[in-house]
Amino acid sequence: MQEELLVACLCAAWCTTCDAYKPVLAGLAADRPGLRFAWIDIEDDADALGEDALDIENFPTVMLLRDGRPLFHGTLLPHAATLARLLDALQAQALAPGAAAEVPPAMAAAVWHLGPLRPLPPAGP
Repeated sequence: MQEELLVACLCAAWCTTCDAYKPVLAGLAADRPGLRFAWIDIEDDADALGEDALDIENFPTVMLLRDGRPLFHGTLLPHAATLARLLDALQAQALAPGAAAEVPPAMAAAVWHLGPLRPLPPAGP
């Protein structure tokens, strides 16, 4: 049975850097059809994410999960090569231990649950 990998971008509608990240993420999603990608607005989904979402202060924040387990949680600028290297390490199961040690379990579970409900929107003009 193949493990499921989720790449979730935790963003906010007002964040212009998040807007710049959308086409980067869409390009990587097209290149990696075996991964699930999600776009989760922390304000729209605040109830589902819980109070831990309030601790996200920088955008966009990327969370990588394997079968619901957080493997990475951090802010990334919209550089395709940076996220591509991170995804390569994820798929090779070579992420450094502790890359997601600070993710509260309830928030990881909420992101995992929201992932299929919040697919990456199509890149627009």
